[in-house]
Amino acid sequence: MSARTAIEIAAAVRSGERSALEVVDESLGAIDTANPGLNAFLTITADEARAVAESVDAQVAAGEDPGPLAGVPIALKDNLVTRGVATSCASRILAGWVPPYDATVVQRLRAAGAISVGKTNLDEFAMGSSTENSAFGPTRNPHDPERVPGGSSGGSAAAVASGMVPLALGSDTGGSIRQPASLCGVVGVKSTYGTVSRLGLVAYGSSLDQIGPFATTVADAALLLEVIGGHDPGDSTSLNLPAPDVSAHLDDGVDGLRIGVISELMGEGIAPEVAARVRAAAEVMAAAGATVEEVSIPSISASLSAYYMVATAEASSNLSRYDGVRYGNRVEAANVTDMMTATRTQGFGDEVKRRIMLGTYALSAGYYDAFYATAQKVRTKLRADFDAVYGNHDLLLCPTSPTPAWRLGEKTDDPLTMYLSDICTIPANLAGHPAASIPFGTDGAGLPIGAQLLGPTLGEATMFRAAAVLEHSAREDVANDSHNGGRK
Repeated sequence: MSARTAIEIAAAVRSGERSALEVVDESLGAIDTANPGLNAFLTITADEARAVAESVDAQVAAGEDPGPLAGVPIALKDNLVTRGVATSCASRILAGWVPPYDATVVQRLRAAGAISVGKTNLDEFAMGSSTENSAFGPTRNPHDPERVPGGSSGGSAAAVASGMVPLALGSDTGGSIRQPASLCGVVGVKSTYGTVSRLGLVAYGSSLDQIGPFATTVADAALLLEVIGGHDPGDSTSLNLPAPDVSAHLDDGVDGLRIGVISELMGEGIAPEVAARVRAAAEVMAAAGATVEEVSIPSISASLSAYYMVATAEASSNLSRYDGVRYGNRVEAANVTDMMTATRTQGFGDEVKRRIMLGTYALSAGYYDAFYATAQKVRTKLRADFDAVYGNHDLLLCPTSPTPAWRLGEKTDDPLTMYLSDICTIPANLAGHPAASIPFGTDGAGLPIGAQLLGPTLGEATMFRAAAVLEHSAREDVANDSHNGGRK
């Protein structure tokens, strides 16, 4: 698509300057060109998108306002259920399954005038850090197709980064929005747990999962969060609060804010170029009037282990429903037990099986207290440590990913090394706090690096203020590099 933001597209459609159909056709053309090489989309809903675009144009012609995202093409991660459109979770066990209803966020997007153009690739059931675990092949990074886009929402990140769509939705259980946003050089946001309805999100880890936006700008991400957020009586974990009001505060700056740089996430395991960009982000904040200092959150060192106990235990429970009986694919066998075994054996990929077995083991008699219960105690301690730091700081700063994007296949044979890719993002999920990844420069090979901002519960407005400051600085750097003939 042309390099217009979602806000600009919506304004042009609402004013009649552009037609929604024209915008959608442009997006579909970009998908036709870029998707064969990137595999970002699993399903492209061209006919449905054009029909909705014509409806939006009819509203405009009638003098009606279609909504704040009028005519804006958007991509949906393929674990968000969509009525009449296949939702596979990138798994063979759900291949071809068509849901009878829409997720709440999908309903809210439609009410705001947004137009879904398709469903994006992901690590199977959102379990992974690279989008290499998809049953339908990996997604590739638009900045270097030989590298991963991150995961599990790699398809959504790649769709935005490549210009196929200006907006996309992903889900974030342990960093699955922010980490691919960092590796693909776009904005990715996970809000406070409960601010966005999970109704219609196919569950991985129910106490961790959260739907959130991908965008090319902080302002676009803010608008999308406001559209999808707010109380949903159909979701028992939904906070009884309106959507976060973040757009109104984007120009407030960071003067007077107290920002802590998490020392545990700036040392061993963090690539030097990544750490250097985060230190540069801290300097930008300080120059803009914030007080910046290092802080320590000791329990972060145990967060990775705790996360993989909690998440896999919840996954073991959630994925037990895929048994060949109620929905999804079935492998016929001589009896029910053999049928269930064959269905799950053929239907699930290796990573999903690994996590189901780990979670089942952690919940089994004799091991529950040693593993799952202990992990929950670590989670409680982590929240307490965060609360103590937030008592003296408004925001925290750290890397989003320990490294830029790695090569396809580089970590697939070593699951533990792959899991370490989420070390910087997992703490916010365990604590339930908001966090965002903002593109902030590149490494020597031109691969994107993201700086991550974390806020206390319901601290989205302050977090977006700081994100806008970082975005402005990063754009100035790019403009100066262009003027000087390229990055030094």
